[in-house]
Amino acid sequence: MARKKIREYDSKRLLKEHLKRLAGIELQIRSAQVTESTDFGELTNQEPWLSSTKLVVKPDMLFGKRGKSGLVALNLDVAQVAEFVKARLGVEVEMGGCKAPITTFIVEPFVPHEEEYYLSIVSERLGCTISFSECGGIEIEENWDKVKTIFLPSEKPMSEEVYAPLIATLPLEVRATIGSFLNGVFAVFQDLDFSFLEMNPFTLVNGEPFPLDMRGELDDTAAFKNFKKWGSVEFPLPFGRVLSPTEGFIHSLDEKTSASLKFTVLNPKGRIWTMVAGGGASVIYADTVGDLGYASELGNYAEYSGAPNEEDDFCMQVYGPEATMTGICKEAIDCVMSSD
Repeated sequence: MARKKIREYDSKRLLKEHLKRLAGIELQIRSAQVTESTDFGELTNQEPWLSSTKLVVKPDMLFGKRGKSGLVALNLDVAQVAEFVKARLGVEVEMGGCKAPITTFIVEPFVPHEEEYYLSIVSERLGCTISFSECGGIEIEENWDKVKTIFLPSEKPMSEEVYAPLIATLPLEVRATIGSFLNGVFAVFQDLDFSFLEMNPFTLVNGEPFPLDMRGELDDTAAFKNFKKWGSVEFPLPFGRVLSPTEGFIHSLDEKTSASLKFTVLNPKGRIWTMVAGGGASVIYADTVGDLGYASELGNYAEYSGAPNEEDDFCMQVYGPEATMTGICKEAIDCVMSSD
């Protein structure tokens, strides 16, 4: 399984589209994506609700704790949202030790609320771990002792009996609604091959579930069977990560072939650089380097497997020094020499 983070915009889009299909639950959530190329006049014409309601705006860059970092603005009109975005678009921020400019925002209706619930589903080797709390929101970590967790083995279907312990302490008037919502979200999780899904928080609006903040990860090895369901989903690089020319070229080849072609720079100043045939062998080799105490010297992870055809090999050999094994080796040697 290859867990790939997706933007909050796509997480909510997929949930809304497929929760109705799979569970008959129609979410009232709406959202718009804003980037450098966005024209707010055109966006408002496409999404008329932007000019008729108060709004929330926040970065959609695959990092959390946006509220605690002062990167969430509430109760704005569309003109104020445009000002907020303009002041921060392209501005470099540091999150979790990584620095990068903000390039993408999500804009949504502002929803006054009292209840804040927490929900997460994590795919594991033998099943799924499902966690729920009545005390969600930005203080979830401080209230982690109030989170209830169950493990659902892969061979066991979701049922009311399974999720009952998670919602047992909820008031009777909302218990059935939230239980049905959990059941529906899990159905979407499985059907779309999510590997991770978190809502922190979701609330109730007019008695119906309403996700306010959401994170998602998809198993991108399932793309071949989900491309219609996923639609135009984007797999951005992790926050602060920039592909080198070599990485970018090999990544583009990997997307066009049924074989597996991987190259990731781990440490530009590392002295051990690998190119291993076979996905399993490449992982074992990298683990062995680490086990021997040289993890800090491992410059890259690379592998080719799945019987690359002659065209793939030809591309690797011909298209520019940055795309060849010679180029990769030269890059490694240059990095090592510059570290001396």
